[in-house]
Amino acid sequence: MCDQMKKKKVRLSSSDAYLYLIPFIIGILVFRLMPFIEAFRISLFQERIGWPEPVFVGFGNFEEILFGESMNGVLFRDSLAVTFRYVFLTVPLVLVVALFIAFILNFKLKGIGFFRTAFYIPSILGGSVSIAILWRAVWGNQGLVNAFLGVFGIDPVGWMVQGGTALIVISLLRAWQFGSVMLIFLSALQNVPLTLYEAASIDGAKKWRQFFTITIPIITPTILFNIIQLMVAAFQEFNGPFLVPTTPGGPGTSTLLLNIFIYQRAFEQGNFGIAAAASWVMFVLIMIATLMIFKFSNKWVFYND
Repeated sequence: MCDQMKKKKVRLSSSDAYLYLIPFIIGILVFRLMPFIEAFRISLFQERIGWPEPVFVGFGNFEEILFGESMNGVLFRDSLAVTFRYVFLTVPLVLVVALFIAFILNFKLKGIGFFRTAFYIPSILGGSVSIAILWRAVWGNQGLVNAFLGVFGIDPVGWMVQGGTALIVISLLRAWQFGSVMLIFLSALQNVPLTLYEAASIDGAKKWRQFFTITIPIITPTILFNIIQLMVAAFQEFNGPFLVPTTPGGPGTSTLLLNIFIYQRAFEQGNFGIAAAASWVMFVLIMIATLMIFKFSNKWVFYND
């Protein structure tokens, strides 16, 4: 009798767990999976606002943006090149800055809690509209950066009107939001066994050698996680290149990331077929990049089994 009651309680608790999962499952289906499938359906049509009916073109939209010589094709390939440059700029930059700050904040110093909070605040603010506008003011022709350079007699630099520097400014905005990555690194650093450092010190290893031979190998799983997280976020960046330049994606196409291209095709030109095809290409690129990172991770990631 007691065994039957215990089994009944287990069944009830399991059913309760599934019951609580229903809202999450519905959310995934309605707000994730359905739009995902719908975007692929739209990518197979020429669909514009004002047209009576969409025209089925198969993979014509994909062919146009990947190989076509139309404006959509040229701009998409330009945005693809800019996006790759942005990813290769921001991911290493954020990783290095976040790891360096986390390493410093890992020391037991007076008031270290305040500094940990202060360095995390930019991550909370993120790339919000107000921060993007502030960034434009800081890097503008009459901004704080040029004012500081003027103290040393350096002429103002058109940071946001030159294609060569505009993408760097946008990348610095992403690097400024290193707080979340820093906290993840800080947690990993605090879990490195102190006995390893003690043994290395006895053998005469200096701090910098301990960092590269003990700390870095042990936290490589965390580095892998942060690389993938930063890469996915960089491919989907929108606020910075949309709000900081004078024109979204400008000057020219120097900050025209994929999300800006998709936004312009869909909501400025009403060309939903091209926008949906571009979004699917972005998804495939992220998947390929993630799989490649995982494939080669076994050569440099060490798991403490």
